[in-house]
Amino acid sequence: MSAPFVTSDALAGASHGFFGRRGGVSTGDLASLNTGLGSNDDPALIAENRRRVADAVQPGATLTGLYQVHGNRCIIVDNDSDLSARPEADALATRTPGILLGILTADCVPVLFADHKASVVGAAHAGWKGALAGVTDATLAAMESLGARRSNISVAIGPCIGRASYEVDDGFVSTFLADDPANERFFAAGQPGHAMFDIAAYVAARLAAAGVTRIAIGGQDTYAEAEDYFSYRRACHKSENSYGRQLSVIGLA
Repeated sequence: MSAPFVTSDALAGASHGFFGRRGGVSTGDLASLNTGLGSNDDPALIAENRRRVADAVQPGATLTGLYQVHGNRCIIVDNDSDLSARPEADALATRTPGILLGILTADCVPVLFADHKASVVGAAHAGWKGALAGVTDATLAAMESLGARRSNISVAIGPCIGRASYEVDDGFVSTFLADDPANERFFAAGQPGHAMFDIAAYVAARLAAAGVTRIAIGGQDTYAEAEDYFSYRRACHKSENSYGRQLSVIGLA
Protein backbone atom coordinates (compact mmCIF):
# COMPACT_ATOMS: atom_id res chain seq x y z
CA MET A 1 0.00 0.00 0.00
CA SER A 2 1.31 3.46 -0.89
CA ALA A 3 1.09 6.33 1.58
CA PRO A 4 -0.36 9.58 0.20
CA PHE A 5 1.76 12.72 0.19
CA VAL A 6 1.92 16.18 -1.31
CA THR A 7 4.71 17.71 -3.36
CA SER A 8 5.78 21.22 -4.30
CA ASP A 9 6.36 22.58 -7.78
CA ALA A 10 9.31 24.48 -6.32
CA LEU A 11 11.10 21.16 -5.83
CA ALA A 12 10.18 19.54 -9.14
CA GLY A 13 13.04 17.30 -10.22
CA ALA A 14 13.93 16.16 -6.70
CA SER A 15 12.38 13.10 -5.11
CA HIS A 16 10.36 14.55 -2.26
CA GLY A 17 7.12 14.43 -0.34
CA PHE A 18 5.31 15.93 2.63
CA PHE A 19 3.44 13.09 4.31
CA GLY A 20 0.54 13.27 6.76
CA ARG A 21 -1.12 10.72 9.00
CA ARG A 22 -2.88 8.62 6.33
CA GLY A 23 -1.77 5.40 4.71
CA GLY A 24 -0.06 3.59 7.59
CA VAL A 25 -0.56 0.72 10.02
CA SER A 26 -0.55 2.38 13.46
CA THR A 27 -3.76 2.45 15.51
CA GLY A 28 -5.59 4.53 18.11
CA ASP A 29 -4.39 8.07 18.73
CA LEU A 30 -1.40 7.30 16.48
CA ALA A 31 -3.40 6.14 13.48
CA SER A 32 -2.16 5.60 10.97
CA LEU A 33 1.12 6.70 9.34
CA ASN A 34 3.00 7.49 12.55
CA THR A 35 6.71 7.69 11.73
CA GLY A 36 7.98 9.10 15.02
CA LEU A 37 10.71 6.91 16.52
CA GLY A 38 10.26 8.66 19.86
CA SER A 39 6.51 8.10 20.06
CA ASN A 40 4.69 5.58 22.22
CA ASP A 41 4.08 3.16 19.37
CA ASP A 42 5.08 -0.36 18.38
CA PRO A 43 8.54 -0.10 16.76
CA ALA A 44 7.53 -2.65 14.14
CA LEU A 45 4.60 -0.47 13.06
CA ILE A 46 6.80 2.63 12.93
CA ALA A 47 9.32 0.74 10.79
CA GLU A 48 6.60 -0.33 8.36
CA ASN A 49 5.27 3.22 8.15
CA ARG A 50 8.74 4.58 7.45
CA ARG A 51 9.27 1.92 4.80
CA ARG A 52 6.04 3.01 3.11
CA VAL A 53 7.21 6.61 3.06
CA ALA A 54 10.54 5.73 1.44
CA ASP A 55 8.95 3.39 -1.10
CA ALA A 56 6.38 6.00 -2.07
CA VAL A 57 9.02 8.63 -2.88
CA GLN A 58 12.08 6.70 -4.02
CA PRO A 59 12.00 2.89 -3.86
CA GLY A 60 15.39 1.51 -2.90
CA ALA A 61 16.63 4.71 -1.28
CA THR A 62 17.91 4.75 2.29
CA LEU A 63 15.90 6.92 4.67
CA THR A 64 17.96 8.77 7.25
CA GLY A 65 16.96 11.12 10.04
CA LEU A 66 17.93 12.88 13.23
CA TYR A 67 17.37 13.07 16.95
CA GLN A 68 15.81 16.51 16.70
CA VAL A 69 16.61 18.93 19.52
CA HIS A 70 15.16 22.30 18.40
CA GLY A 71 18.58 23.68 17.55
CA ASN A 72 20.33 24.98 14.45
CA ARG A 73 22.87 22.29 13.59
CA CYS A 74 22.94 20.85 10.06
CA ILE A 75 24.58 17.49 9.34
CA ILE A 76 26.03 16.59 5.93
CA VAL A 77 25.56 12.94 4.98
CA ASP A 78 26.89 10.70 2.21
CA ASN A 79 27.51 7.01 1.58
CA ASP A 80 30.24 6.96 4.23
CA SER A 81 27.83 8.19 6.93
CA ASP A 82 26.08 5.92 9.41
CA LEU A 83 22.60 6.62 8.09
CA SER A 84 20.98 4.88 11.07
CA ALA A 85 22.83 6.93 13.71
CA ARG A 86 20.27 9.74 14.26
CA PRO A 87 22.74 12.42 15.47
CA GLU A 88 21.46 15.32 17.55
CA ALA A 89 20.69 18.03 14.99
CA ASP A 90 17.78 19.61 13.18
CA ALA A 91 18.82 19.68 9.55
CA LEU A 92 20.46 17.51 6.91
CA ALA A 93 22.13 18.09 3.55
CA THR A 94 23.53 15.80 0.87
CA ARG A 95 24.74 15.63 -2.71
CA THR A 96 24.65 11.81 -2.73
CA PRO A 97 21.89 10.10 -4.75
CA GLY A 98 19.91 7.33 -3.07
CA ILE A 99 19.68 8.94 0.37
CA LEU A 100 16.33 10.30 1.58
CA LEU A 101 16.65 13.07 4.16
CA GLY A 102 13.79 12.80 6.66
CA ILE A 103 12.38 15.43 9.01
CA LEU A 104 9.77 14.62 11.67
CA THR A 105 7.13 17.16 12.67
CA ALA A 106 3.89 17.46 14.60
CA ASP A 107 3.22 21.24 14.29
CA CYS A 108 6.79 22.45 13.69
CA VAL A 109 7.79 23.51 10.19
CA PRO A 110 9.31 20.98 7.76
CA VAL A 111 11.51 22.80 5.24
CA LEU A 112 12.85 21.08 2.11
CA PHE A 113 15.61 22.60 -0.07
CA ALA A 114 16.94 21.81 -3.55
CA ASP A 115 19.58 23.25 -5.86
CA HIS A 116 18.80 21.44 -9.09
CA LYS A 117 21.85 22.80 -10.92
CA ALA A 118 24.32 21.61 -8.29
CA SER A 119 22.32 18.46 -7.37
CA VAL A 120 22.31 19.28 -3.67
CA VAL A 121 19.33 18.88 -1.35
CA GLY A 122 18.59 19.73 2.27
CA ALA A 123 15.90 19.33 4.91
CA ALA A 124 15.28 21.20 8.15
CA HIS A 125 13.07 20.94 11.23
CA ALA A 126 12.12 24.47 12.21
CA GLY A 127 10.35 24.68 15.52
CA TRP A 128 10.16 28.21 16.87
CA LYS A 129 13.44 27.84 18.78
CA GLY A 130 15.33 26.43 15.82
CA ALA A 131 13.80 28.91 13.42
CA LEU A 132 14.83 31.83 15.64
CA ALA A 133 18.32 30.34 16.09
CA GLY A 134 18.81 30.10 12.33
CA VAL A 135 18.38 26.43 11.40
CA THR A 136 17.47 27.41 7.84
CA ASP A 137 20.58 29.60 7.57
CA ALA A 138 22.69 26.64 8.73
CA THR A 139 21.11 24.43 6.09
CA LEU A 140 21.86 26.92 3.33
CA ALA A 141 25.48 27.16 4.50
CA ALA A 142 25.86 23.37 4.55
CA MET A 143 24.40 23.12 1.05
CA GLU A 144 26.81 25.79 -0.18
CA SER A 145 29.71 23.78 1.22
CA LEU A 146 28.57 20.97 -1.11
CA GLY A 147 28.59 23.23 -4.16
CA ALA A 148 25.11 24.76 -4.06
CA ARG A 149 24.46 28.46 -4.63
CA ARG A 150 21.69 30.02 -2.59
CA SER A 151 20.53 32.03 -5.60
CA ASN A 152 19.74 28.66 -7.20
CA ILE A 153 18.14 27.04 -4.15
CA SER A 154 14.38 26.49 -4.15
CA VAL A 155 12.58 25.88 -0.86
CA ALA A 156 9.21 24.40 0.07
CA ILE A 157 7.64 24.88 3.50
CA GLY A 158 5.35 21.99 4.37
CA PRO A 159 2.42 21.31 6.69
CA CYS A 160 2.75 23.04 10.05
CA ILE A 161 0.59 24.75 12.63
CA GLY A 162 -1.23 27.71 11.11
CA ARG A 163 -1.50 31.22 12.51
CA ALA A 164 -5.19 30.75 13.38
CA SER A 165 -4.21 27.81 15.62
CA TYR A 166 -0.94 29.02 17.12
CA GLU A 167 -1.72 31.09 20.20
CA VAL A 168 1.32 32.34 22.15
CA ASP A 169 1.74 34.58 25.17
CA ASP A 170 3.26 38.05 25.35
CA GLY A 171 6.54 36.66 26.67
CA PHE A 172 6.89 34.59 23.49
CA VAL A 173 6.24 37.67 21.39
CA SER A 174 8.84 39.62 23.35
CA THR A 175 11.48 36.99 22.58
CA PHE A 176 10.99 37.51 18.85
CA LEU A 177 10.81 41.30 19.09
CA ALA A 178 14.03 41.36 21.09
CA ASP A 179 15.72 39.53 18.21
CA ASP A 180 14.25 41.89 15.59
CA PRO A 181 11.50 44.47 16.14
CA ALA A 182 10.34 43.84 12.56
CA ASN A 183 9.15 40.39 13.71
CA GLU A 184 6.03 42.10 14.99
CA ARG A 185 4.51 41.56 11.54
CA PHE A 186 4.29 37.81 12.16
CA PHE A 187 1.90 38.24 15.10
CA ALA A 188 -1.82 39.00 15.02
CA ALA A 189 -4.00 40.10 17.93
CA GLY A 190 -5.33 37.34 20.16
CA GLN A 191 -6.91 37.08 23.60
CA PRO A 192 -5.63 39.54 26.21
CA GLY A 193 -1.99 38.76 26.92
CA HIS A 194 -1.73 36.57 23.85
CA ALA A 195 -1.13 36.73 20.10
CA MET A 196 -1.41 34.44 17.08
CA PHE A 197 1.92 33.51 15.48
CA ASP A 198 2.47 32.82 11.77
CA ILE A 199 5.51 30.58 11.99
CA ALA A 200 5.46 29.60 8.31
CA ALA A 201 5.65 33.27 7.29
CA TYR A 202 8.50 33.82 9.74
CA VAL A 203 10.49 30.92 8.29
CA ALA A 204 9.81 32.17 4.75
CA ALA A 205 11.02 35.64 5.69
CA ARG A 206 14.22 34.24 7.19
CA LEU A 207 14.86 32.38 3.95
CA ALA A 208 14.17 35.44 1.82
CA ALA A 209 16.48 37.56 3.97
CA ALA A 210 19.19 34.92 3.45
CA GLY A 211 18.95 35.27 -0.31
CA VAL A 212 16.52 32.53 -1.33
CA THR A 213 14.30 33.77 -4.14
CA ARG A 214 11.97 30.81 -4.71
CA ILE A 215 9.96 29.87 -1.62
CA ALA A 216 6.67 27.95 -1.64
CA ILE A 217 4.36 27.63 1.39
CA GLY A 218 1.97 24.70 1.36
CA GLY A 219 -0.55 26.32 3.70
CA GLN A 220 -1.82 23.22 5.50
CA ASP A 221 -2.62 23.65 9.22
CA THR A 222 -1.59 20.55 11.16
CA TYR A 223 -3.64 21.55 14.21
CA ALA A 224 -6.87 22.25 12.35
CA GLU A 225 -6.69 19.37 9.84
CA ALA A 226 -7.05 16.53 12.34
CA GLU A 227 -7.94 13.84 9.79
CA ASP A 228 -4.81 14.50 7.76
CA TYR A 229 -2.04 15.54 10.16
CA PHE A 230 -0.63 14.83 13.60
CA SER A 231 -0.41 17.78 15.98
CA TYR A 232 1.39 17.94 19.29
CA ARG A 233 -0.70 20.90 20.44
CA ARG A 234 -3.98 19.27 19.48
CA ALA A 235 -2.98 16.04 21.26
CA CYS A 236 -2.24 18.05 24.41
CA HIS A 237 -5.55 19.89 24.21
CA LYS A 238 -7.40 16.58 23.80
CA SER A 239 -5.40 14.93 26.61
CA GLU A 240 -4.31 12.09 24.34
CA ASN A 241 -1.74 9.66 25.72
CA SER A 242 0.71 10.17 22.89
CA TYR A 243 1.05 11.97 19.60
CA GLY A 244 2.26 10.88 16.19
CA ARG A 245 4.79 12.50 13.91
CA GLN A 246 4.67 12.88 10.16
CA LEU A 247 7.64 12.74 7.82
CA SER A 248 8.83 15.10 5.13
CA VAL A 249 11.54 13.72 2.87
CA ILE A 250 13.78 14.75 -0.02
CA GLY A 251 16.51 13.03 -1.99
CA LEU A 252 18.36 12.85 -5.29
CA ALA A 253 17.43 10.15 -7.77
